[in-house]
Amino acid sequence: MTQPESRSQPPVRPRHAASLVLLRGEKQNPDVLLGRRPMSARFMPGVYVFPGGALERGDHAVASMLDLRHDVEVRLARHGGSRRARALAWTAIRETWEETGVLVGKTGTFEPTRNTAATRAFCDAGLIPSPAQLDYIVRAVTPTHSPIRFDTRFFMADGGKVGGALFETNELEDIGWHPLRHVMSHLKIMGVTQFVLEEAWRNWRLERPECADGKTPVLTRRKGIRVIQRE
Repeated sequence: MTQPESRSQPPVRPRHAASLVLLRGEKQNPDVLLGRRPMSARFMPGVYVFPGGALERGDHAVASMLDLRHDVEVRLARHGGSRRARALAWTAIRETWEETGVLVGKTGTFEPTRNTAATRAFCDAGLIPSPAQLDYIVRAVTPTHSPIRFDTRFFMADGGKVGGALFETNELEDIGWHPLRHVMSHLKIMGVTQFVLEEAWRNWRLERPECADGKTPVLTRRKGIRVIQRE
């Protein structure tokens, strides 16, 4: 009897996510904030990554009252609209605090629309979350063959202007500031992390002006081959 042909499963739909690259120090070899994912992690265990994570439902409400650079909002909104753009910027800031203790904010009285651990941390520190400090530098989509997929927007900001104090969580270990050249040559990082670091380092050195018409690199893989487009 002829066996029915097996049908391959459709790719998992990627979750929207955001990550933040914090650089500080000299132009030619800045320090970058990284942490190592635990070996027990389902996604990328044992590698060094930037803080970040998935967009959550409440992020839209918190983000609606926060500032964001006009050019960043325009470029982010090309894929998902302005509401999601603002939410993703807050996601990057929220996840950075949750995973490292770092607060990206400005002095002021914060009256959030949602009472969460992250919003309370900013209130307690006398800070207002400041997405306006973020630049949008890369979008990366996990390959279709992966059982866990993310559509991640990578932001960068000046780590010399942040608040808070570093602490380890169950999300990241060995959190700290590492010289970028040391990261490239000695730490275990994924190809996407290296690509984002190179883009962040280029922007850090050149101090590119704000430009709403600029194109953002989008990193994907097709049949194991890296594909870079711009949107």
